[in-house]
Amino acid sequence: MPQYDYDMITIGAGSGGVASSRRAGAYGARIAICEDSRVGGTCVIRGCVPKKFLVYAAEFADDFADAAGYGWTVPAPSFDWAKLIAAKNREIDRLEGIYRSLLKNANVTLYEGRARLVDPHTVEVLGKRHTAANILIATGARPSMPRIPGIEHVITSNEALDLPALPKSIVIVGGAYIACEFASIFNGLGVAVTMVCRADKILRGFDEDIRDTLAEEMRARGITISNFCEIAEIEREGQGFCLVTKTGERLTADQIMYATGRAPVTANMGLEEAGVALKPGGAVIVDEWSRTSVPNIYAIGDVTDRLNLTPVAIAEGRALAETLFNDNPMEMDHANVASAVFSIPTVATVGLSEADARKQITAIDIYRARFNPMKNALSGRSEKTMMKLVVDRASDRVLGCHMVGPDAPELIQGLAIAIKCGATKRQFDRTVGIHPTAGEEFVTMRDKVPEARARAAE
Repeated sequence: MPQYDYDMITIGAGSGGVASSRRAGAYGARIAICEDSRVGGTCVIRGCVPKKFLVYAAEFADDFADAAGYGWTVPAPSFDWAKLIAAKNREIDRLEGIYRSLLKNANVTLYEGRARLVDPHTVEVLGKRHTAANILIATGARPSMPRIPGIEHVITSNEALDLPALPKSIVIVGGAYIACEFASIFNGLGVAVTMVCRADKILRGFDEDIRDTLAEEMRARGITISNFCEIAEIEREGQGFCLVTKTGERLTADQIMYATGRAPVTANMGLEEAGVALKPGGAVIVDEWSRTSVPNIYAIGDVTDRLNLTPVAIAEGRALAETLFNDNPMEMDHANVASAVFSIPTVATVGLSEADARKQITAIDIYRARFNPMKNALSGRSEKTMMKLVVDRASDRVLGCHMVGPDAPELIQGLAIAIKCGATKRQFDRTVGIHPTAGEEFVTMRDKVPEARARAAE
């Protein structure tokens, strides 16, 4: 008779938890998964997927405007927010059904309730206790907000996806990728948008040319970006709200959204009582094998606060299943993982930024191109694309690729393979581009940015 009820119990049925549980189940392991919300987690239900549907909707505004330059006569378009949200919800329901089927087909038992650890081998959910040889924590993260007067009046990215009506104006507090994406969404749908961030620029941690280019393009679209700005309190004002800054400035809007970071979901789960070590912010501490301080308890995804991207959580989960249940020890490689910001225009990047490369490499070369996309020649739109390569001068290896412009994520996804393989600038140069495309610019950049100019741009 087995010592435990299951070989592994997973807490959290998001992308990482489902991926790990499915693969483990396919290898014949006895797996259970616990979820107190909807199956699919942040990405499928209230993150990447529904957000991108809204980005697509916002981008149509440009398409209608640009069509006239290509000979189309387009009647004045109108937009129905309720219709978009209903269509988005139908697709999310369909995707959740697929996730449930994937678990069922892998013989994974689903417990729909909040789970907590009783001890290193026991999980309690729905009033019953279940034992497992291994436990996987995959509870992700949720929006976090500061404790200031009036914070109860704001929405987060969760509520922004299901607003009953589209506001006429919104203030978005924050300058990271979620703030930029929702600012672009609301702006594209005709909402007056103000972004407020306490830093000197948006997108902290990204390459400086990305930060500058995106801010310039967002402002050109009518988005107000206020830097060095901190909110002291939020007041209700008529049918809307007023944000009072620490300098006394008052900003009014129909809606206030906070996008100031996310916090790991680890509170009141019995983790610390079971011996699982946490970082000060609540993230689970793990080693290169995703193992916590308790040898049979593992953690993957945003709850570990390593590299908070859905594909990373999936890869970590699959690596764990290979290690535990397929006699195929596998570590997740977190180096050179590509990422994107689905703003308008889009942003994508892989590898080192110029600033990070200068900290690590004795001498680097910078190649940069700025141009108006070909499509804009007839549409009359003025919007610059920026592409950039960071190269190790000694080895000629390309250390980073960065882009702001249409289809940036699609282009950088391909270049991520080259970066992972250690491609050199000479190999980029020897690659024949596809003409006419924006992507060919990455293999035709020949002139280095002068060193003095490059350093001045840091």
